[in-house]
Amino acid sequence: MAELKLALRLDSLGLSLKRSLDVAAQMGVHLVELNGRGEIHPKTLTATGLRHLKKLLDERNLRVASLRFQTRRGYDNPNDLQRRVEATKSAMDLAYKLGTSTVINGIGYLPEDQQDPRYLSLQAVLSDLGRYGARVGAFLAAETGAESGESLAELLALDEDGFVAVALNPGQLIVNRHDVGAAVKALRERIQVVCATDGVLDLAAGRGINVPIGEGTADFPQIFATLEDVAYRGPCIVGRRDSSLQELQQGIEYLGNLGN
Repeated sequence: MAELKLALRLDSLGLSLKRSLDVAAQMGVHLVELNGRGEIHPKTLTATGLRHLKKLLDERNLRVASLRFQTRRGYDNPNDLQRRVEATKSAMDLAYKLGTSTVINGIGYLPEDQQDPRYLSLQAVLSDLGRYGARVGAFLAAETGAESGESLAELLALDEDGFVAVALNPGQLIVNRHDVGAAVKALRERIQVVCATDGVLDLAAGRGINVPIGEGTADFPQIFATLEDVAYRGPCIVGRRDSSLQELQQGIEYLGNLGN
């Protein structure tokens, strides 16, 4: 297995951007995931702010692995949809300026019936975003979890002109009772980033729950072995929105050992 390119999801730390960058550098990673809904929102980050951010990254020998841009609603929801699409495009522009080709977001609810008007609308939006990504050099990466990997693969395969990538999130798949192995096989050629989270099914509670990496049912050695078949060299991002510092350190150590 090739050495994993470990990255830290900065908003997991709950600190200011500058302090988060300091912690990432201290933890020994060289890649970070930035939150495009916080201090570096595409609509408010000025050219001066962008230069300052790049300086902060360079001073700490850090590069941007991905830009997370979680919209309040999915692309299936018609309310303010055009504004949401335009905001996503702005995030893709910013991602390219930051040196990453990946903007992570969940796509929203995916109906089972491909003739459902909501399905057709979602397909049209993703086609638009896929074509825009091909023009600007930064792509929307649909984060897995809400739907099965097979269903997501079917949707994304419908457009041959645009490209929407995938952010594989094993923990979210497990929590939503989807097969991680099947998802990796169905999506592996589109997976541009791995959001390394873990989970287990709590049979007593009748639902899935998030757990620290290595303590759940996600088979990370098998995941990366499957991705090795398509020469995956993308980043592996450690952290959930509510991860503790101890969990982050544990995850980096666990995944670092896999690549040795």
